Amino acid sequence: MTSVDFSDLNLPTPILDVIRDLGFEEPTPIQAESIPALIAGRDVVGVAQTGTGKTAAFGLPLLSLINADDHFVQAIVLAPTRELALQSAKAMEDFSANLPGISVIAVYGGASYGPQIKALKSGAQIVVGTPGRIIDLIEKGHLQLDQVRVLVLDEADEMLRMGFAEDVETIAATMPESEDRVTALFSATMPPAIERVADQYLTDPVRVEVAPQATTADTLDQTYAIVPYKHKLGALSRVLATRDEDAAIVFVRTRADVDDVSADMTRRGFKTAGISGDVSQTERERIMRRLRDGSLDVLIATDVAARGLDVERIGLVVNFDVPREPDAYVHRVGRTGRAGREGRALTFFTPRERGRLRRIEKLTGTPMTEVAIPTPREVSQVRAKRLLATVTDRIDAGRLDLYEELISALVNESELEIEDVAAALLALAIGDRGPDADPDRRGTGRIRREEVVDDEGNFIAASFEEGRDTPTMSKSRRRGGGRPVESAFSHRYRIEVGRKDNVKPGAIVGAITNEGGIDGKDLGRIDILPTFSLVDMATPLSEDQLELIGRATVAGRELRISEDKGPRKEGGPIKKYGHAKKDFKQKRRGSFDRHGKGRPNFDRGRKGQRRFGQKRFR
Repeated sequence: MTSVDFSDLNLPTPILDVIRDLGFEEPTPIQAESIPALIAGRDVVGVAQTGTGKTAAFGLPLLSLINADDHFVQAIVLAPTRELALQSAKAMEDFSANLPGISVIAVYGGASYGPQIKALKSGAQIVVGTPGRIIDLIEKGHLQLDQVRVLVLDEADEMLRMGFAEDVETIAATMPESEDRVTALFSATMPPAIERVADQYLTDPVRVEVAPQATTADTLDQTYAIVPYKHKLGALSRVLATRDEDAAIVFVRTRADVDDVSADMTRRGFKTAGISGDVSQTERERIMRRLRDGSLDVLIATDVAARGLDVERIGLVVNFDVPREPDAYVHRVGRTGRAGREGRALTFFTPRERGRLRRIEKLTGTPMTEVAIPTPREVSQVRAKRLLATVTDRIDAGRLDLYEELISALVNESELEIEDVAAALLALAIGDRGPDADPDRRGTGRIRREEVVDDEGNFIAASFEEGRDTPTMSKSRRRGGGRPVESAFSHRYRIEVGRKDNVKPGAIVGAITNEGGIDGKDLGRIDILPTFSLVDMATPLSEDQLELIGRATVAGRELRISEDKGPRKEGGPIKKYGHAKKDFKQKRRGSFDRHGKGRPNFDRGRKGQRRFGQKRFR
């Protein structure tokens, strides 16, 4: 293939000079094909994984299309999170170093309106922001889009997955039709939803698709352990307690998981913090400073919140939950093993996730090594050795007379052996208060066939379930219902909408995945009965997920989700999640019609304006 240089892409000389100063040598494939097309005024659909240079692929031509003498908004870049908005804005500021008069601002929720409004009034030409804050600024009259020349949807798949489809429609609807506007859609993946957006709203787009490289650093040790869901917290604490690495980042799926795992690890004595979409930018920056200066050792994060994170201290990445898409694994483990530094990645697979392991290994081309979770005894051994390594220095420091007298008195009065006293003090010093105090001890409960426990009942290992790749039907059946439960989806939930509400399965899937932050692959069979519906799940839902899903509405009714216990009997009430009718309060939360199409349950005051689906971006 003929080598392409940036000078071949029709970029202006000032931008070429900046590229040279920034150390760019030659364009990546996504840049080489996207930049000339956008400069020529063509719409572009770009599909490439994270880290392939998508920001420059749209940022460099965007700057070429902006007129520095016009002090009004000429380009809008939509990003799903404030972290991505800030990264893209910073990159375009760097790219525009030789373009006097160009102003780039980032607008996002969680930050004060004042500076953002001031920047808009001063004539910023490029606005990079999250959909929600951009809509707020439009509504307040501070942001006008009537002269926008370039519209970019960055990380479009993530944006739709996070439920921003309606907001994107609203933003596009405020722009007048224009044959001269350039629209670009960039995405790491190309699911059907993105295909539909591209086909419907872009005009004859140039399609640029870069095959995933899916390579991981040679200095990265990729391992996995099979850990049932209920043992994950205990397993994580043992991994963190015995690690040799300086700092670790733990990836989870949802914001609720960030809070739960972070709180649990903090209770166990680890210097832990969590970042997700709920964390303000100020708090995020404070957490990053702590991680860099060593006052924080463990970071719990979602995929999106951790994008762009590069901290040299991070030597261990733990995938507490397997990423939804295999290529997200590459991005996660890329937080360590950088610039020739050694790193380790450990992924927790449940006994039912053999298929996900195979898909990741196929993508990366590198087999993972199975490892055992450290036992409680090994944890104590590591902690004790670390403490004993400091004993000599403490003896040399002196002033031990008081303690020697107390030990001598204890031994003489109780007739204890000095070795037993020393062992007990060492155990207390490392937090070992005996087997009965172990928070993860299983006790006498039933042990599943694929689990292995030690003599004290502590989980130490597991294996993949036989036949997991071809789910079979469980022998147990719903009492009175008659339908079997697929072994791959053994957790059943009841929601209070049914056939009488004219609800469609897609509506239920949309509500559960969007509100609960759940991968659609984790949903099994859905049975819609006259007055309620049953949904099978691969993994149990957390309390926070149940609460969020329970408040979502489908076909005008709250889901009121609860764990299915079979046919209702006389006795105690079943706990349902969601508002009771008497205390229902309308919240700014997405709802879904009977076809599964999202719609906000609040009025933005735009009923008279055209909808995204009625006219093109143009």
